[in-house]
Amino acid sequence: MKVLITGGAGFVGRWFTSRLLQQGHEVCIIDNLVAGGGGIAPSSKWLMGDPNDYDHFKWIRQDCRDFFDSRTQDEWDVIIHLAAVVGGRLTIELNPLAVAEDLQIDAAFWRFVANRPPVNIIHFSSSAAYPVALQTPDHHRPLSESDIDFDKPLGTPDLTYGWAKLTSEFVSRVASHKIPSSIATYRPFSGFGEDQDLSYPFPSIMKRAVEEVNAGSDSIAVWGSGLQQRDFIHIDDVVSAVLGTYQTLSASEPLNLGTGIGTSFIDLARTATRCAGRELDVRASSDKPEGVFARVADDCLFRQMGSRVGTPLEEGIRLGIDYWRMRLESSDGTRVGTRQP
Repeated sequence: MKVLITGGAGFVGRWFTSRLLQQGHEVCIIDNLVAGGGGIAPSSKWLMGDPNDYDHFKWIRQDCRDFFDSRTQDEWDVIIHLAAVVGGRLTIELNPLAVAEDLQIDAAFWRFVANRPPVNIIHFSSSAAYPVALQTPDHHRPLSESDIDFDKPLGTPDLTYGWAKLTSEFVSRVASHKIPSSIATYRPFSGFGEDQDLSYPFPSIMKRAVEEVNAGSDSIAVWGSGLQQRDFIHIDDVVSAVLGTYQTLSASEPLNLGTGIGTSFIDLARTATRCAGRELDVRASSDKPEGVFARVADDCLFRQMGSRVGTPLEEGIRLGIDYWRMRLESSDGTRVGTRQP
């Protein structure tokens, strides 16, 4: 296949790129490596290996909106749309106008594919699109795909990021009736992996766990109360689920990417320090944002589609601790190791 990946140098894009290249597909990625976006140039050391080792790899360093306006005549079999203004909780809560730029990116994308030959589109929404009223301390449950129904009144999603993703989902359904391409939409929950940017909680907690245990500390800090729960799914399982289902989903049938298991940040940090050598007490940082109380997937459709969790959270934590231990011990602090997806 010929595959185009927007935002392909970012965390999720790197894992898709590596998997597809290893399977023998031709991959072109578009990424402008915007500061703070977590993108890593392909010329740097990717955890999954150097994509430049493959003759069928191409990188275009460009804002995807400029690329969409270039009227390129290239054709692809699959387009994976990942380009977005992303970041952790600080970006979502403290820089909401920057996140609103996602509306412009997605609008440019849908115009781009509307004027092209038929293609398989893999479209990433987010679990942030779900109503926050279903994620409170007093009212929370696993979030089902049917909790977003454009034929009924919609609940309020998670700030501008949630609104941008919800809007893109609505546009994708309109597009499905106007263009010949097939569209598969995914709502990932808390995807994680060793080489994720430190603006996200999983890698930052892994790094702190190694540092605090090595320093002989008695405790480790987490943001907010630490009681907030997230559904952590390893990025390798995200890639497998998407590549195994995109040809069978329709634009009106989004798929949750989650395990159905909620884990608090307190439990995540405790397990991380234990894997690092010594379980520490966990202290809350009340001056830091924590987001919604519980964001956990209903994974019934995920399992019905034949997807599975191949990397349980504790195994992923061990991989993360090993990665950060090696990275912190390396002389220059650069990314280390190569792992097969």
